[in-house]
Amino acid sequence: MLARSGPVCQIPTWRRDLAESFTRPADLLDYLGFEPGLRPSVSTTESGFPLLVPKPFADLMQPGHPDDPLLRQVLPLADEGHRIDGFVRDPVGDRAARRAPGLLMKYRGRALLMVTGACAIHCRYCFRRHYRGQEAAATGKQVSAAVEMVARDRTIDEVILSGGDPLLRDNAFLAELFTDLASIQHLRRLRVHTRLPVVLPTRVDSELERILTGLPIRCSIVLQVNHPNELGPAARSALVALRRTGTVLLNQSVLLRGVNDEAACLARLQEALFDLGVLPYYLHQLDRVQGAAHFAVADAHAKTLVDALRLRLPGYLVPRLVRELPGHPSKVPIG
Repeated sequence: MLARSGPVCQIPTWRRDLAESFTRPADLLDYLGFEPGLRPSVSTTESGFPLLVPKPFADLMQPGHPDDPLLRQVLPLADEGHRIDGFVRDPVGDRAARRAPGLLMKYRGRALLMVTGACAIHCRYCFRRHYRGQEAAATGKQVSAAVEMVARDRTIDEVILSGGDPLLRDNAFLAELFTDLASIQHLRRLRVHTRLPVVLPTRVDSELERILTGLPIRCSIVLQVNHPNELGPAARSALVALRRTGTVLLNQSVLLRGVNDEAACLARLQEALFDLGVLPYYLHQLDRVQGAAHFAVADAHAKTLVDALRLRLPGYLVPRLVRELPGHPSKVPIG
């Protein structure tokens, strides 16, 4: 299972794009043309969760606009330093659900396999911002051990690849992992949670398309698109390419104050996604992670937004409003 050696080959385009990502707030704000006196109040404390923004995603931001909804998702603001009651480091109970390195069991019949702790973008509301790297993910032989644990447990019929972002692993790793999982007879479904097709569209290359097209197991990709402005031309092309593979595409958005907490914005997002073959899945209330309280939207307003979507859109385009709570056997519907 999962051999790790192979020939040295040319660096893929998406890895070069990732290497050119912004890692300093000042550099990103310079790139966006912010005048020194008009810059947002950026956090100056070391949070252990630094800025990371691929240039293709930054190119979708409005220059000089401090309230740009894409910039707001990634720029570390001074608000992150506020300690608010109820906002904790492990808001969804990941540590309690850990069964082995990189293997989480939260819901009946489903296993979550974390194959990397890395992401291509650091979203400031990330519920795993304090639970990353080697602590979170399986590496090397641990991935094979986790797959073997799934193979021994016949109650599991779906594996969910998460992280970090699983598409940060290279194509050779993914192809072998998919083959190993597909060989488990009691598995019926494979799910991949990723943000890369939107924030780093070059990741959807011809080899990844080939791998997904040839999968002998039903596969769905769950995206996270929070705002219609994220769907630039490159991201749209990447999603069309993924649809050609026969993969089911779903989207879950996080409801974020100052980003997408308006009915018109959410309606445009659902319609734009559907035009690309992506169906709505969840509208998540914010996981109450330490450092993200400034993104929180009250439940009453969240329910009002979903009611407004029902009046604007056909039912199949209205995402389910949910939150995740530690120890619950499923996502918890709101309203």
